[in-house]
Amino acid sequence: MLSKHDITKIQSLAIVIIIVVAIAISAIAIWQTQNWHPNLATVLVVSTTTSLYDTGLLDVIEDQFESKYNIDLQFISAGTGLAIQHAQRGDADMILVHAPSDEIAFMKSGYGVDRKIIAYNFFAIVGPKEDPVGIRDMAPTEALKKLVSSGRAGKATWVSRGDDSGTHAKEKGLWLAAGFDASKLRDESWYLEAGSGMGKTLLLTNEKRGYTLADMGTYLKYFADRHIDLEAVVTEGKELLNVYSAIAVNSKSNPKANLDNAIIFIKYLASDEGQKIIGEFGVNKYQRPLFYPSVNLLKTRSDLKLYSWIEEFAFFEGSECPQSYRTSGSGLY
Repeated sequence: MLSKHDITKIQSLAIVIIIVVAIAISAIAIWQTQNWHPNLATVLVVSTTTSLYDTGLLDVIEDQFESKYNIDLQFISAGTGLAIQHAQRGDADMILVHAPSDEIAFMKSGYGVDRKIIAYNFFAIVGPKEDPVGIRDMAPTEALKKLVSSGRAGKATWVSRGDDSGTHAKEKGLWLAAGFDASKLRDESWYLEAGSGMGKTLLLTNEKRGYTLADMGTYLKYFADRHIDLEAVVTEGKELLNVYSAIAVNSKSNPKANLDNAIIFIKYLASDEGQKIIGEFGVNKYQRPLFYPSVNLLKTRSDLKLYSWIEEFAFFEGSECPQSYRTSGSGLY
């Protein structure tokens, strides 16, 4: 048996060991606090549109980005209007959206900085293969005029997103250009509102054998996956241009916003690697890209017509991001 003296020695040794371990743990914690890179091992919350999220592009980008950076990307998917509201409420560190007028308002209100146009594609008016209204290959505004007359005659159905999204904003602009007020059309029986994302809107349109405005990315995915059999019947014209931008949340409006990591992610999206992912996404499955990279186009003006379209539609104060909305050292421009 151990004597009381031996037991006392063991107890003393145990106490010493506990103290040493505690000191070691504290030292490691202090070292981590002082030396752990502030831009690493943190969460970056990105509020984005369903038009991007539903295609699966962001899953590919997330995998590649997280393999290079120890930053955990987390996405909130909603229509552009709600995506912006998430950022305004402090629920997101940046936004990825496609409604320039709303983006400009977001920045002018002090919520957004360092806007970067990262991609573009085109909207399309999609409808049944047989195209009962006969609008295939017409100019967008002329097609909408014909849809109104056919709808009022009981021969067509239109399904609107009706959710304050970027696509909905584009649709309302097209109706206005065609001479109609969407807020008045919504009271007519042939004009339906889905009040949901692009995928569900396409499914409802398919069910009703009607027409809708869709972003090309989501449309191609749902068509290829055989969720719908609608066809893109109107696809031409600068009026259908769809531009995607990344905007960091201004840390002056939300001190908790992770501005440093937002800039890292925006730089990645604008990098050669990020632009390559965007440009190649969908080619193997759909035989065409769902999105087109924009950074080099805007830098070199390699396609002057397309550059002028983007400039007219998505620039403000002559730039994708005026100097007064750029943070120092972002290195994005």
